[in-house]
Amino acid sequence: MTIVLGPNRYGKAETRVVGVTRDGDTHRIKDLNVSVALSGDMERVHLVGDNTAVLPTDSQKNTVFAFAKKYGIGEIEEFALLLARHFVDSRPAVAHARVEIEEYGWSRISGGHSFVRSGTEVRTALVHSDGSDGPESVVSGLKDLVVLNSTGSEFHGFAQDEYTTLEPTDDRILATAVTASWRHRGTGSDFASSYGEARRCLLEAFAGTHSLSLQQTLYAMGRRVLEERPELCEVRLAMPNRHHFLVDLSPFGMDNDNEVYFAADRPYGLIEGTVLTSDAPDAPAAWA
Repeated sequence: MTIVLGPNRYGKAETRVVGVTRDGDTHRIKDLNVSVALSGDMERVHLVGDNTAVLPTDSQKNTVFAFAKKYGIGEIEEFALLLARHFVDSRPAVAHARVEIEEYGWSRISGGHSFVRSGTEVRTALVHSDGSDGPESVVSGLKDLVVLNSTGSEFHGFAQDEYTTLEPTDDRILATAVTASWRHRGTGSDFASSYGEARRCLLEAFAGTHSLSLQQTLYAMGRRVLEERPELCEVRLAMPNRHHFLVDLSPFGMDNDNEVYFAADRPYGLIEGTVLTSDAPDAPAAWA
């Protein structure tokens, strides 16, 4: 039996960098969490401890800070591409770079320099690059986008077995925290506009779909994005069903006409799916 080294990568995870742009008395905040992973000719470091090809993860962290100063932080997809191309182009042993960024939103309170965190929603970007002259992919997205429909949702006609206790319903609360990612056809999108419009499509489809299941709603949301955004070719969605159960108030002599619910945080149904155009190119194997 022969033992060999399989796929591997290394990098600096979760570098927190905050950029402040000062335009006189008006400031702008970019608050990021940046993770870098590099792969390539790394066999000798694993097999014999030869570190010649290894760029320390501390250097990767420092590069994030230096690039924030040198280039500023614009759209997170563009910042991720800058970093990924740099690591591949500047290090002969590095053949591929994966850069993942989360952006935390801040809203201005008043004046030019006071801010408040913008809820729980997080913007995301994932870039894969084989260097400036090699294949690249850009995936944008968001997570923790919490949405709720207080009516317009049903669930019935489902399979039943000896363990089924769930009652069919033609009126229920539908709530979820959306994690969505969408793949660009290239690297030249107007990322700010694309993000805003994709997010709008998700919200409008969620609100506008009379839902017979969360699966149906998921597909409608992904389809709306692809119908309206030609620069995108694939949408992946993960949507936990945040169950709301009608409370039985009859012991207290009260009716409950879909007015009072118990919100259960776990266990929960988790609905996941991919929606793509028929001409979508193959996704990178390392999307995840």
